[in-house]
Amino acid sequence: MNRFAVALAPLILAASAFSAQAQDPHAGHVMPATPAPRPAPEPVVRPQTPPPSPAQDPHAGHVMQPAPTPPAPDPHAGHPMPADPQSVDPHAGHDMSTMAPTTQPDPHAGHDMSAMPSAQADPHAGHDMSTMSKGPPDVPTSADNPGRPPEDPLPAAALSGPAHAADLVFGTEAMAAARETLVRENGDVRTTAVIIDRLEAGFGDDGESYLWDVQGWSGGDINRFWWKSEGEGDFGGELGQAEVQALYSRAISPFWDMQAGVRQDFRPDGEDTTHLVLGLQGLAPYWWEIDAAAFLSTEGDLTARVEAEYDQRITQRLILQPRLEIDASASDIPELEIGSGLSSIEAGLRLRYEFRKEFAPYVGVEWSRALGDTADYIEARGGEADDTRLVVGLKAWF
Repeated sequence: MNRFAVALAPLILAASAFSAQAQDPHAGHVMPATPAPRPAPEPVVRPQTPPPSPAQDPHAGHVMQPAPTPPAPDPHAGHPMPADPQSVDPHAGHDMSTMAPTTQPDPHAGHDMSAMPSAQADPHAGHDMSTMSKGPPDVPTSADNPGRPPEDPLPAAALSGPAHAADLVFGTEAMAAARETLVRENGDVRTTAVIIDRLEAGFGDDGESYLWDVQGWSGGDINRFWWKSEGEGDFGGELGQAEVQALYSRAISPFWDMQAGVRQDFRPDGEDTTHLVLGLQGLAPYWWEIDAAAFLSTEGDLTARVEAEYDQRITQRLILQPRLEIDASASDIPELEIGSGLSSIEAGLRLRYEFRKEFAPYVGVEWSRALGDTADYIEARGGEADDTRLVVGLKAWF
């Protein structure tokens, strides 16, 4: 009996191996070299074959080491696999033959395209276009400049009518009068102004004195008639000196006027003198108001005077005004007590308050000094070469 069991054992083991091989769907298949591996299937649990009738164990009574559990058979044993699989194909083992192709077939596949016309040739192919301009220059030019696209000439009918189309409706005479009024009211305005620059009283060691310095104009923006007058004297005494100027003024720039005319001097204790005047008046940089003039008398004496003023606003109404005046002469004039060179200088500081733009009283201080031979003439008659006085006055215009 024992010999019979030993003889059947190899047959039972061969039958078990044959049964396991029959369960593998890929057993004996030749697999391609590129497909990715599939995860190992779960082992199939099969019912145990009933053991044969008990037989006497030849190893009964022997102490045996626990036998190791045999590893589960690899379903892909004997299959050629890639050496380094990159990823697991989720569709491995699926039948993909009935799936539609992912790319759209070429509609011209298999067509003969040799007879089709080729693309239109570039007329500039092979030409050197590097020197061609990309467009007209980005500079202001007239329409007929070569750098701009040409324009069609005006039709002849456009220049056949009158210079002013309104003449056809309202008449030439009526429109000429209207245009003259328009120019006069908007481009050639006539104005008149009177400016009292200084009307003041002075208080110093030599006593009390008065002074005026006024000017005005009448005319347009370019051409004007200017007049100026200034003089001084002592309270309770005689008039010291006075002058009046009549000038033609022409604008030579937006801020400067050239002036020419005559000046007449009046002296109670001397001979009256007439001068030719050539001057320049305007607004210098940093808002300095300049009035410069040269005078040539009928006696041949040449003198000059420069006045400069600047308004420094402390508030909208309170204004501090420094003022400077310099006189010079080309020769000695003993009868007028004037020496050659710089004859005198005056510097003043006035603080005014504008109740209105046209009305502003002020207080200040003024210092004057005779220079050179002029100082010698004044000291020779017993006077003082320099003087400082307090001034109170009014600045106005209308």
